[in-house]
Amino acid sequence: MTESRWRALIEVAETGSIRAAAARLVVTESAVSASVASLAKDLGMPLLTRSGRGVELTPAGARYVEYLRRVLGLLEEGGVAARGEFAPEHGRLRLGCVTTVGDSVVPALLGRFHAAYPAVELGLEVGPSARVWSLFEDHRLDVVVAGRPPQLQDVVPRAQCDNRLVVVGAPAVVATFDAAATAWLLREDGSGIRGACDQLRADLAVSGPAMTLGSNGAVLAGAVAGLGVTLVPHEAAAGHVAAGDLAVLDLPGTPLVRPWFASTRQGPTATAALFVRFLLTDPEAGRRWSAVLVRTHGPASPVPSPGGGRQGLLTAT
Repeated sequence: MTESRWRALIEVAETGSIRAAAARLVVTESAVSASVASLAKDLGMPLLTRSGRGVELTPAGARYVEYLRRVLGLLEEGGVAARGEFAPEHGRLRLGCVTTVGDSVVPALLGRFHAAYPAVELGLEVGPSARVWSLFEDHRLDVVVAGRPPQLQDVVPRAQCDNRLVVVGAPAVVATFDAAATAWLLREDGSGIRGACDQLRADLAVSGPAMTLGSNGAVLAGAVAGLGVTLVPHEAAAGHVAAGDLAVLDLPGTPLVRPWFASTRQGPTATAALFVRFLLTDPEAGRRWSAVLVRTHGPASPVPSPGGGRQGLLTAT
């Protein structure tokens, strides 16, 4: 089957090993090797090359895998769309969100959505901004909750939620802050907050050392421990500030206003549209989320209503 051959090559690309790919797919190594060899024969060019004790993609193989991920994502998306079109409340929602949202906003939100629509099959992917948008571009996610979306061809912000980024540190660190000496605790590369923090530090011309701790929880824990200051959503630090573990550092240009956006495709699945409408109409979520009015060069993309009709969510001129 062609699809199984595609998945075999993708797994080899991700693991760098025929053996590891076979273990993931629960098939024999010879089956994986045969699948890759068959694809290479069809294309008339090698897709893999030896690299140390493993394998890696050739340039042609790497380009081919990019397309395979999108094709498989589209196939999955098509199935999701078809199953949810007739009854969105019995469909599937593939939601992606950046780490900070996954820590603070999404758990309670998904809990309320699940209570309202228990028959919807939920899938959640949490990761850095670059990772989440890559999955969306490969059609492996229906909705992304993150900062301002990148300039992708098929992404439309549907709803937004207020979010302010503040610089915090232990009270003693904040009281003695020195732009040339105080350390900054940074998120991982690919994080939207990391990019905002790097830009803020450049704008302020601070020269203090920097430490990359990774997750939102890690930078907060480091700040509480007195390692330095960090840029985080106000909501994430509010409990620590109220308890006196952290204090907000008032710096020029802060707080940074960086709303969260819930984004879909131009033509979202009916279940994705149901989720967006939930954000805007649920008594609890609706107090924080508001519709995004997007101006386009043509008619607004209609969003399927839960009842099966078509109802425009966006205003366009």
